[in-house]
Amino acid sequence: MSVLAGYFSVHLRELRRRLLVVFVAIIAASVAAYAFIEPLVRLLVQPLRQAHPAAQRLVYTNLPEAFVSYFKVALLAGLIVAFPVIVYQLWMFVAPGLHRHEKRVALTVVGWGGGLFVGGVLFAYGVVLPQALHFLLSFAGPGLAPQLKLGAYLTFVARSSLAFGLAFELPFLMVMAVKAGLLDRTYFARHRKYSYIGILIIAFLLVAGDLVSTVLVAVPFCGLYEAGGLLGRMFGDKRTTVA
Repeated sequence: MSVLAGYFSVHLRELRRRLLVVFVAIIAASVAAYAFIEPLVRLLVQPLRQAHPAAQRLVYTNLPEAFVSYFKVALLAGLIVAFPVIVYQLWMFVAPGLHRHEKRVALTVVGWGGGLFVGGVLFAYGVVLPQALHFLLSFAGPGLAPQLKLGAYLTFVARSSLAFGLAFELPFLMVMAVKAGLLDRTYFARHRKYSYIGILIIAFLLVAGDLVSTVLVAVPFCGLYEAGGLLGRMFGDKRTTVA
């Protein structure tokens, strides 16, 4: 029991150290992002103004709302900037004692993980948000003018960006699971129906129950799932029969 307790104690200390590094990285990146908060907010509002030119200004209805909204934007930017550090710390925790050639694998993991996350955020900003905003604001007319709150709009942008940033990690994680021998090459194809149901539920929760946004999130999720399954069959070990 003492040996087992010592083993868990060592791993607990290692986990605490990794989490501290992640926390410091996110805080430092968020503080740096807050120094550029005004340009960041203008950048996030740009898709709204393109989708509906009449929406030139947002409103806030309680005193702390603007500060809290700016804080959320800075935190989101800090999370995006620090994401490679998060991936690296996670990898170093689950794969200790790497050899020289394995360290190159770790760098590849960090590169692909961070790149896919940023790619998902950019996809949300450049493709999904303009289309979603154009559709949602198409209901405005002479008798119905949108009065958008700053906090609600920035929360919508942040949630969408995080959802697609994490969604773009899906194929990468699927391939890694197959390559590591945790799942076999046909697992994802055999469980497609249940995975799609799970994707719909996750998308529904991410967008707080909005049906249109659920579809806009779920469809790319399903496409990424199929891409991950295809890549897993291409690059997985044919001898793998786990799960």
